Amino acid sequence: MRIAVVSSPVTALRPAQLGGAQAFICDLARGLTERGHDVTLHCAEGSQVDGVELVTVAAPPDAAAALVMPGGSQPPPAPGVAAALGQIFQTIRAMDVDVISQHAFDAPALELPRGLRVLHTLHLPPIVTGVVEAARQVPAGALATVSRSCQAHWRGAGVDVERVLPNGVADIAIESAPSRSALIAGRISPEKGIEHAIAAARSAGIAVRLAGAHYDPAYVVDLHGVETLGSLARDELRRVMATSGVTVCAVRWEEPFGMVAAEAQMAGCPVAAYRRGALPEVVDEGVSGFLAEPDDVADLAVAIERCLTLDRASARASARRRLSLDDALDRYESALREVAR
Repeated sequence: MRIAVVSSPVTALRPAQLGGAQAFICDLARGLTERGHDVTLHCAEGSQVDGVELVTVAAPPDAAAALVMPGGSQPPPAPGVAAALGQIFQTIRAMDVDVISQHAFDAPALELPRGLRVLHTLHLPPIVTGVVEAARQVPAGALATVSRSCQAHWRGAGVDVERVLPNGVADIAIESAPSRSALIAGRISPEKGIEHAIAAARSAGIAVRLAGAHYDPAYVVDLHGVETLGSLARDELRRVMATSGVTVCAVRWEEPFGMVAAEAQMAGCPVAAYRRGALPEVVDEGVSGFLAEPDDVADLAVAIERCLTLDRASARASARRRLSLDDALDRYESALREVAR
């Protein structure tokens, strides 16, 4: 198939990603290319994705204002982002592709490709009013999301999302001896509950490492005594996961999937997380991690301690069964073929 994969022009795609959706988009485009499809990845200028043909647009001047802050105020109208998306879809129309795999969480990205064969994947819950209103105008068969939990939230908002296409992560074996430490990874913003994760790890009496980039400039966390690793490329992050005793995901919102949790398990690192959003779908409780009551730091500390007793080979084997990138690519191939008919 000739497939156009569309990412939001708000952020460039880099080896160290701002979020799980961006990481998966890169893996999807590369994986479909490796399977013999003719793939173009349409994204912001400055993107770096090996093994994929990139078609870029200049970063819009209002990109920063258009970033979605979960739990924050609604993003303002962003005419520059809309213009960049218009350029992307104008280019795609001229290419005569078989199908579009569209991943931008921007209202114009749902509106502009009408009349084209397109599958929209909603990587976030229905938290932006304009996106929800635009999604209501899209046929259910052209909409997908990344977990059953997220699907239920979209349906609760009056948007019939027909497909669930969970993300997947690459199966890369890394031989490392884990330390008695807790890893917190991902973008540093309020919905990720960084302060809860730090407090729970300290309560469990283990060292804390933090890997990630600041996403919400208004979010300030006390990092005293925390080893800060900064924003890591994904291969380096996987190595850090393999050497960590537990990865902590203290999410304080309805996590749509949980790529950090998935990648940690694939590295053999158990996950302690709040039982919220899609994490009950991603974590194999008692095998690859333990879940705590939401917002209960003491219960999360208990989950951390229990994770340190789990067999890491079993955790990795569970991830390989449930969370593989190959399975995700199979699902996307099937869905895109159906939409392309």
